[in-house]
Amino acid sequence: MNEPKHMSRLCLIVVMVSTVTLPNGCKGPLDTLRNIRGSVPDNRLRQIDTLELETAEDQSADEVDVDTKAPEPAAELELTLEEARSTALKHNLEIQVQLINPTIARESISEEEARFESLFIGNFNFSKTDTPVATNLAGSLNNSRSLGGGLSIPLKSGGSITLDTPVDRFETNNAFSTLNPSYTTDVRASIDQPLARGGGILANTYAIRVATYQTQSTEARTKLEIIRILAAVDRLYWRLYAAQRELEVRKKEHELAQVQQERARRQVEAGVSPEVEVIRAASGVADRVEAIIVADNAIQDRERELKRVLNRPGLDISSATVIIPTTKPNQLRYTLTEDRLVDEAVRNRMEILELELQIARDASAIDFARNQTLPLVMLNYTYKVNGLGPTANDAFDLLFEKRFEDHLLGLRVEVPLGNEAAKSRLRRKIATRLQNLSRFKQRTVQIKQEALNAADQLEATWQRIVANRQRRALAP
Repeated sequence: MNEPKHMSRLCLIVVMVSTVTLPNGCKGPLDTLRNIRGSVPDNRLRQIDTLELETAEDQSADEVDVDTKAPEPAAELELTLEEARSTALKHNLEIQVQLINPTIARESISEEEARFESLFIGNFNFSKTDTPVATNLAGSLNNSRSLGGGLSIPLKSGGSITLDTPVDRFETNNAFSTLNPSYTTDVRASIDQPLARGGGILANTYAIRVATYQTQSTEARTKLEIIRILAAVDRLYWRLYAAQRELEVRKKEHELAQVQQERARRQVEAGVSPEVEVIRAASGVADRVEAIIVADNAIQDRERELKRVLNRPGLDISSATVIIPTTKPNQLRYTLTEDRLVDEAVRNRMEILELELQIARDASAIDFARNQTLPLVMLNYTYKVNGLGPTANDAFDLLFEKRFEDHLLGLRVEVPLGNEAAKSRLRRKIATRLQNLSRFKQRTVQIKQEALNAADQLEATWQRIVANRQRRALAP
């Protein structure tokens, strides 16, 4: 009686050891679980930080004295730059569309995790057979009923545990049957565990890791889209501001052209200038009128674009509301440290983060493809306690006594001959990772170039501002 018990304990130990020490490296189960989810911090995916720049001493420009008086509109809306950004974050339709993407992507993680949910199994069978027999030792008329329930538990190691308890009732017209009817009750517990291909936590949580990386990539793209929209709000705000200032300049030019026309008319009447000067002055007035029309149309275009991006309630793109930017440009010179600027650009660009996540996916894909090149070694162990009696109660009593126990240990091996398909998939995954590593280096160099070009452009723009200020100061 002790030998089956020792055998069952030995089998359970073998299963437990094989589950922990599967061919996925020498990492322990705790280390393996830590690598299932991505390690990208949330602030890199969901937080938009500003870059604090130092202003150069004694280089700040005086506040630009501009007249913000706008043409008489039907209705006006004074808007600061901060209010424009806040409104876009709350109401912009593109942002609302993009914010749904992470939610959709996160559901794929739940979908993959659901593969390890336990499953309840229930069944009921009834059969009645009436067959001719050639001996009195067999019954010709048999009735059987079977009712059972159980639980199937999938394991992250790739195996599964099955627990079930069938209850059978069998009745026959066989005169030699000792128990008629007879009741059979069993308790079965079995475990199936792959030891090579398809075994191990890393191999069986591969889909979860891929879904996690894809979700993080989606969040990175969403953050990039929000940054793009905020940058668009800034550009549209200042373009509208510039268009309104341009309209003011065009109107002043028109006033000066009218004064010049009146002066030319008086000089012609006095006989000082030929009459052609009046025609030239009138042509100049017409040119200034055309410039005013073009500038006014540019304001309307920029207002509609800004209204579309803001999507503020009550501020439809077809409304006659005139937006008045109240934030004035603050002309300051910033000192940029190239090394710091390049580091910030490489660290915060979402394209780099996406490539990092892709490289992490490639590493997981290589591990999974390498696991799929192994032979299939399937270990199975089943433990069963039997019960039998003329009634159901008697059958359960015998079951609880555990007088009749069965043990079954099996091992099945499948070794592919050649295995070129799995090896090709592994080589393809390795080549893909090498390609993405090269793409990562390429994109890093491009970002460094873009950051340095932007710094040069910023410095050049400041020098233009200084030059224009000096030209204005020297103008008569």
